[in-house]
Amino acid sequence: MPGVPAPSPAPRPVAVVVHAYFEEDARVRRKVEALLASGRAVEVFSLRLPGEVPLVERDRLRIHHLPVRRHQGAGLPTYVAEYVEFLIRAAVGLTRAHGQRPFGLVDINSLPDFLVVAGLPVRMVGVPILLDLHEAMPEFFESRFPRASNRLARTVLNAQERVSIRLASAILTVNESLAGRLRDIGVAADKVTVILNSPSLELFDRVAAAERGFMADGVLRLVYTGALTPIYELDVALQAVAAVAAARPDLAIEIDIYGRGDSEPELRRLAAELGIAKRVRFGGRIPLEAVPGVVAAADIGLAPTRRDAFTERSLSTKIFEYAAMGKPVIASALPTVEHYFPPGSVGLYRSGNPDDLARAILAVVDDPEARSRAVAASTECLAALGWDRQAAAYLAVIDRLAVGDERSRAGGWP
Repeated sequence: MPGVPAPSPAPRPVAVVVHAYFEEDARVRRKVEALLASGRAVEVFSLRLPGEVPLVERDRLRIHHLPVRRHQGAGLPTYVAEYVEFLIRAAVGLTRAHGQRPFGLVDINSLPDFLVVAGLPVRMVGVPILLDLHEAMPEFFESRFPRASNRLARTVLNAQERVSIRLASAILTVNESLAGRLRDIGVAADKVTVILNSPSLELFDRVAAAERGFMADGVLRLVYTGALTPIYELDVALQAVAAVAAARPDLAIEIDIYGRGDSEPELRRLAAELGIAKRVRFGGRIPLEAVPGVVAAADIGLAPTRRDAFTERSLSTKIFEYAAMGKPVIASALPTVEHYFPPGSVGLYRSGNPDDLARAILAVVDDPEARSRAVAASTECLAALGWDRQAAAYLAVIDRLAVGDERSRAGGWP
């Protein structure tokens, strides 16, 4: 119609590949939500849970649940076979989907780093690949499979990491320590962008959750939400609960553990051996949407991480989530935690030391003024590091890299 400007063309869709169950991966979900909010369509390629349908379509979002399942706690050969099968299926799915509706960019999330190979068919026709390195894979391997770690394994892991980075158009990672590591191994600084793994404050909203006063019912309630694996030293947390119970018989203390993983049977046995089975509740895995509620119902959030070469560079998302809900946080004393959270904002303890964790717990109980200051300080940190800022930085990278944004109108699939 004369005088009426043509509608702005919608940008090309973004493909997101993740070797995880999409609904359970908070970081990938937040990125997808940011992309959708920016007007882009998104296609996700992820693992398939039992009972999940192969394809879910919701307006501008398509989720391809590939027929591969995670074998948590399995041996190395099983992990390698699972990784390779997923890579092949993701490569086939990406190529077919790109033929139906071309992508502007492919966002590939490690682990494994070499999953970037799944994007090579579309990379060869000009589609950029963004590789999001959630972890340092060589250090992760040594932490997860210490018996298989040797010079040959390290050489192979370092080589696959360097090749994967070289194949990518740009790199994301989750904190400054990991970014520094990448620069140290020769990755150009302008190729790396840090997007912190902080939570969405729309979901983690203190106002929307029922507020619990500290020890409102006379019980000190600790909470942990996350994977039940050896990396997260919940055995130390249980020993600390037993130590507090022994030192303060008049202090009712309980811990709620939400998540799943191969450590659960051993943790249940340990709780029984320590005589604290009635103080420990295993809630299983809960949806991300339920996490704010269980944190709001607690008094202290725990982020216990076993310190080693791998976790030296990690920053637990749980710290951000507990802070968002206005809860005192106790975490392992890791360099990344101390980098992002100033003294007094998070209670720290020496990794592997249950007595020091018990001390940190009692410090929160015994000093209400320090507790209030810590909550205020961690809340202030979160305001500066929250997902709204991270999402804007992520979208800026997407807009800089994506190609062919002269496509059909937004509002659904053709």
